Amino acid sequence: MCWDDSDRVRAAAEAENFTVADLTRADWSEIALLVTSPGIPHLYPQPHPVIARALAEGVPVDNDIGLFFRSFATPDWDDFDRMPKVVAVTGSNGKSTTSALIHHVLEQAERPAVLAGNIGRGILDIESAEDGGVVVLELSSYQTELARALTPDIAVFTNLSPDHLDRHGGIGGYFAAKRRLFSEGGPDRAIIGVDETEGLFLAGQLGEGARDDRVIWVSSGQKLAGPGWNVFARKGFLSEWRKGRQVASMDLRKIRGLPGSHNHQNACAAYAACRTLGLSPRVIETAFHNFAGLPHRSQVIAEANGVLYVNDSKATNVDAAAMALAAFPNIRWICGGLAKDGGLERLGEGLSNVRKAYVIGREAEAFARHLTGVSASVCTTMERAVAEAVNDAEQGEVVLLAPAAASFDQYDNFEIRGADFVARVQAVLGQSQA
Repeated sequence: MCWDDSDRVRAAAEAENFTVADLTRADWSEIALLVTSPGIPHLYPQPHPVIARALAEGVPVDNDIGLFFRSFATPDWDDFDRMPKVVAVTGSNGKSTTSALIHHVLEQAERPAVLAGNIGRGILDIESAEDGGVVVLELSSYQTELARALTPDIAVFTNLSPDHLDRHGGIGGYFAAKRRLFSEGGPDRAIIGVDETEGLFLAGQLGEGARDDRVIWVSSGQKLAGPGWNVFARKGFLSEWRKGRQVASMDLRKIRGLPGSHNHQNACAAYAACRTLGLSPRVIETAFHNFAGLPHRSQVIAEANGVLYVNDSKATNVDAAAMALAAFPNIRWICGGLAKDGGLERLGEGLSNVRKAYVIGREAEAFARHLTGVSASVCTTMERAVAEAVNDAEQGEVVLLAPAAASFDQYDNFEIRGADFVARVQAVLGQSQA
């Protein structure tokens, strides 16, 4: 029995021979479990009516991630030489790149691996586990908050910045949703970004002391000198330390698919996960160098007349945009959209790299007023913003889309926004070179 608020989706389900019924009017004595999409609110700002009914009837509520963890292990595993592993990655920013990077390294090392969850394949569409296989999951706070089972072998926390606050009832609820991945499942290894207070708190809660190497501390920008297992990046160099001694290092500066300190943090987290899975530093470094990056995440889309064009449409919040701004000098910055709570003050030092901002979105004028100390052009549309930025850009500069806002005022999602940016850039460059 299933239900969707959309007439179109219900019709599609019926065409696939599913039984469609209005669950607000169903006989709940015959329902054992309600499985909901992660996007459906179950607590804040208020539960969806169907979920409210399930809660009132005492019917358990779960999502696809919970079903996966409850069903992944099978009796076939008794015949495997190497047990399959699940690596789960969460955090505010960088989780997609971190997950994809782990998966990429595993594939380069010829380890059977699948990428799923919020990226790659749907979690219930993947095949059964194979001998020595690794499932890499990207998990959002929406997914970790509700799943009734969370049992990864390795869990990664990249960072935390304010996001989805209405859905989680504030920053405390948002952090609590992320924390469930570690507190509910008890992973064998936890890889924790400690550049924010929440990460430090989580690392402290999970470890039995500074020497407990079941918790791997990760940082970008600070040296971690503790006696445990640490992976950090400073001035473009990644270092791995164990028991107070450096055991490996690599130069991240020339890895084009991982530009900027935020991607160096992603590299540290992915490196730590791959080391936990038994891969050598040399194998990991070789794979890093041929990682192309992900679409819409610090994606270099063109270079013409000495100007670099970068699509970071996934920078949907202020902290992600600040990281992108810090990654490049001399920026022609395309920004704006549906602003999130918290304002733009956290853009910080990255604004010093901005030559000019080109603001898009229905509320472009209001957005531009909050960009203190930055010359801004109210463009409203992507077409106009790209045209002005390309016209103004000089050799050695970067035209960067890093909106610091959601896309929903003009686009269905950040992918469509990024694709529009790419298309506009290609069109303008094509005209200029014709």
